[in-house]
Amino acid sequence: MSATNQLRADHDQVRRLEKIVSKCADELYKGTKIPFSDLTKITIVISEFVDSIHHSREEDSYFPCVASYDTLKEEIRKFMIEHEFGRNIARQISHHLKRWKNGEDAQEPVSRYLRTYAIFLNDHLNKENKFFDDAEANVLSKEEEIEMYEQYRSVFAIVKKVEELIAEIDYLENQSWARN
Repeated sequence: MSATNQLRADHDQVRRLEKIVSKCADELYKGTKIPFSDLTKITIVISEFVDSIHHSREEDSYFPCVASYDTLKEEIRKFMIEHEFGRNIARQISHHLKRWKNGEDAQEPVSRYLRTYAIFLNDHLNKENKFFDDAEANVLSKEEEIEMYEQYRSVFAIVKKVEELIAEIDYLENQSWARN
């Protein structure tokens, strides 16, 4: 496998999360009762998988390697801004979820920010996938791809954490509110 293919595989998992987040927002707008534990799992997967693992692979390794060729820098700058935008939305989801858990009427902002996050993910993933195609075809060498991939896989704790978070996505997909 290559670094680009690993990031695409991450995107496949994030795409699953995007569908869950979108369905959750729709169900909350309909008034469906979704357990706080499921909503909390969604925020954990966003924080730990999308941001801490996936975005960090892109920001700390992949983007700097591509940018070192003095190419695609404008696209990378835009992706970094979008990552921060996604983090801001995720913080709003967590903030309003905490308010809701504390008894305030915050179901609407939770569902609104979940919908916003799903729209963000869909748009962002589509653009990054095109970027990966370009970087893979025109910029990165096979050796760099392999080296970055080995770097991604070298920390066993992260590999195990990814497995755990993918299991959480599996769990969420199988909840009754997500299957309706």
